[in-house]
Amino acid sequence: MNLNFRKLIVLGSIALLAACTGMPSNVQPVSQFELNRYLGQWYEVARLDHSFERGLDNVSAFYSINEDGSVKVVNRGWDSEENEWSEAEGKAKFIDTPDIGHLKVSFFGPFYGSYVVYYLEDDYSVALVSGYNLDYFWLLSRSPTLPQEALDNYIQIADKAGFDTNSLIFPNQDKAQVKTKKND
Repeated sequence: MNLNFRKLIVLGSIALLAACTGMPSNVQPVSQFELNRYLGQWYEVARLDHSFERGLDNVSAFYSINEDGSVKVVNRGWDSEENEWSEAEGKAKFIDTPDIGHLKVSFFGPFYGSYVVYYLEDDYSVALVSGYNLDYFWLLSRSPTLPQEALDNYIQIADKAGFDTNSLIFPNQDKAQVKTKKND
């Protein structure tokens, strides 16, 4: 893993430690959440800026089950400045029950931050995710891009929840196959 990316993950994790597992007041996790349907590859279509992903494109997340029942999280992005993939592996656990889309995720030791799935398409094709406050937002999709009309709709949902949608970053997804450890 790129040393700078690792340092940024550590700094990001420490920042999340302060708030741990809360969520913004305008955001409520989805109910009837089905982890098995959520597992697999997701592409980052939009995000708010934060240090641990700054400068990365072709960002994806891959979720699978660890032997201990927790969720393995592999975040990956292309660092064009370093001309290499940067990857961080973490672990997520449910805050309450597995049918509520509120998890805590850690990329650094015992320090966890909120991961709140607050909007999810019925077919699990698109998810809107928040951190512990309105500074953390991700629009994830099973496909690398979305039609403009759909994208506008999701941005409107995020705006109504209080996120600063004028500051969204739309990472390039120009690498057809985002690599995972399995196919490197």
